[in-house]
Amino acid sequence: MQSTYLEFLHSKQSRAADTGLEIEADALNPMLFPFQRALTAWALRKGRAAIFSDCGTGKTLMQLEWARRVVAQGHRALIVAPLAVAEQTVAEGVKFGVAVVYSRHQADSPAPIIITNYEMVDHFDAAQFGAVILDESSILKNFEGKARTALIQKFRDTPYRLCCTATPAPNDIAELANHAEFLGIMTRAEMLANWFVHDDDGWRLKGHAAAAFYKWLASWAMMLKTPSDIGFSDDGYVLPPLNISSIIVDGDANAIAQAAGQLFMTTIKGVTGRAAARRATLEMRVEAAAKIINESPDQWIVWCGLNDEGRELGRAIPGAVVTEGKDSIETKLAAIHGFLSGATRVWVTKASIAGFGLNLQCCHNMMFLGVNDSYESFYQAVKREHRFGQQSPVNVQICVSDLELPVLENLLGKQKQDELMSRNLIEQCRLYEQEELGVMAMPKNDYRTDELANRHYRLMLGDCVERMKDVPDSSIDFSVFSPPFLSLYTYSDSDRDMGNSRTDAEFFEHFGFLISELLRTVKAGRIVAVHVAQVAALLSRDGYIGIKDFRGQVISAFSAGGFHYHGDITIDKNPQIQAIRIHAKGLAFQQLKKDASWMRPGLADYVLLFRKPGENATPIHPDITNEEWIVWAHPVWYGISETDTLNAAAGRENADDRHICPLQLGTIERAIRLWSNPGETVLSPFAGIGSEGYVAIKQGRRFVGIELKESYYATAMKNLDNAVALNNKATLWDLPQGVAI
Repeated sequence: MQSTYLEFLHSKQSRAADTGLEIEADALNPMLFPFQRALTAWALRKGRAAIFSDCGTGKTLMQLEWARRVVAQGHRALIVAPLAVAEQTVAEGVKFGVAVVYSRHQADSPAPIIITNYEMVDHFDAAQFGAVILDESSILKNFEGKARTALIQKFRDTPYRLCCTATPAPNDIAELANHAEFLGIMTRAEMLANWFVHDDDGWRLKGHAAAAFYKWLASWAMMLKTPSDIGFSDDGYVLPPLNISSIIVDGDANAIAQAAGQLFMTTIKGVTGRAAARRATLEMRVEAAAKIINESPDQWIVWCGLNDEGRELGRAIPGAVVTEGKDSIETKLAAIHGFLSGATRVWVTKASIAGFGLNLQCCHNMMFLGVNDSYESFYQAVKREHRFGQQSPVNVQICVSDLELPVLENLLGKQKQDELMSRNLIEQCRLYEQEELGVMAMPKNDYRTDELANRHYRLMLGDCVERMKDVPDSSIDFSVFSPPFLSLYTYSDSDRDMGNSRTDAEFFEHFGFLISELLRTVKAGRIVAVHVAQVAALLSRDGYIGIKDFRGQVISAFSAGGFHYHGDITIDKNPQIQAIRIHAKGLAFQQLKKDASWMRPGLADYVLLFRKPGENATPIHPDITNEEWIVWAHPVWYGISETDTLNAAAGRENADDRHICPLQLGTIERAIRLWSNPGETVLSPFAGIGSEGYVAIKQGRRFVGIELKESYYATAMKNLDNAVALNNKATLWDLPQGVAI
């Protein structure tokens, strides 16, 4: 265990470790702006990091300074970039005073800093490099699964790793997961298990997981669109206007319908329909685009989706250069140089060839000769020109047929949605990022305590481990409770919540602190009753589908904590209700017919009994009959209604990802009547909405409860007061005062 409880809580916080170099930002190249120096110093300190920074914010310069500093420690650095970017990086290195050599094979150069293309990375031995940089690293998600996995595996032992790309799509979990996995921060499965839940809409961030997730994200990735997002001045970082307009040509609906295999065409459907619409309107779109470009004296880049589009447009525009995927690397590089130098006025190509990484600020006009549903491809293509440093308004024209208007509207709708979501994502991360960079300190957490005590109950708000220290030694006659069941960010975002444990080992280390307090506060020879259920093993979290023996782990934890295992009770449960409530694959009727190897019995609840060593000083005399004892002594308790609970709705918050499941009142009543006397003190360190206290008070006991979550604490207070009122109304006798705690 950790030496102190607070040290343990600190260890629970998910944060990527610092494994790199401590270099002050002010000591870095003065040619960098202050925010760039801060980001580079941070990335060097992390050792493995991602810079998600908008186009034109100087990612190439930051990469080069990062590589230079790592090389100074005796390592070689390999930069992997799209083909179009490599030459620009070499040129930036010359201006920046960092020698970068472009190479397609490792044997070609022994230089300390080499840049190559993603297509050539297999020609390099990762073991010969201590540092790797992925430029335009969002390209990871465009790789086939095997290629992406191979890249991750290739550099898994490289000590220094840096990923650089524009701000990722806010709802693209795969992109964040790919980066975290490449950097060796966390696997995709671990990330999903920690902070996400899968429902009918796919994977989504758990309501209570947001703060912890964004804080973890900021510990290895910096996201910004402007320097002010991380606490610096935006001077010199104002984007010029972006003018997006559309050119609509009338398509021949009958011809398109026939090409798509339809009798009549009312709207394009699917990939086949869209391809048919693009081909059937090719001549009209080329004519419209060529007319605009030929009448303009300015430079233009044209993005096409079909080779035939590019070829036809090339014939319609004198001097236009057309670049296709089949062209050699030399041909592609010549096209890039020709356009950047101004020798080529019109360049026609595809976003898949030149849409990532290139700085095309030499031009401020572009034409899309048709579009598809990929907003990322559209965004990246536009950002080749619309980036910080561009001096002119950027004009984007989109030429489509009237039947493709739904595709265009969908794309532009995605643009607006992405802008809103990206800004929200950055806002969520900015405080944590600024804390990481040392720009500002985060406000202290909002953990607080409270208490209400009277002669019937003492209810405490706060962390049960810490608040138990306010309970005197050997003052508790009986304890009954239901602990959290290894459920991350279901009910709160606090590290003090035991359910917020990433692993079983972390949960039981946390639980061990409470068990020590229970051993101290419970009287000798008395019982602690712990309600548990087995926990499902999930493929996303545990790597397999099955059952984890939570019951057995709790028994081991209490035994290791000094208690004697005294017995247990199985509580009968209805498997059909379980199947409906938790959608268990092993209980579904269709699975019985599909493959019964997955079938399993329903999961029972258990009440585990632990006895504190020593002799009980006050005999317990239960007010139950022999007939009741015959029923209650049975190893299985039948007749416990699953709906016999307090109303949990009042304590539920919108961010809760599950309904709170209070312990059944019948189970609590049997336990309290069996293992405590009237007038004695009953403890629950997980009071929830007050179920154990409600029954304890109604049974003439005094209650001590602790609850971490404020909404549950408030609801528990009302339920305890209701129990007091019911007792006062039902009887004329008053509860014993007992010993004040």
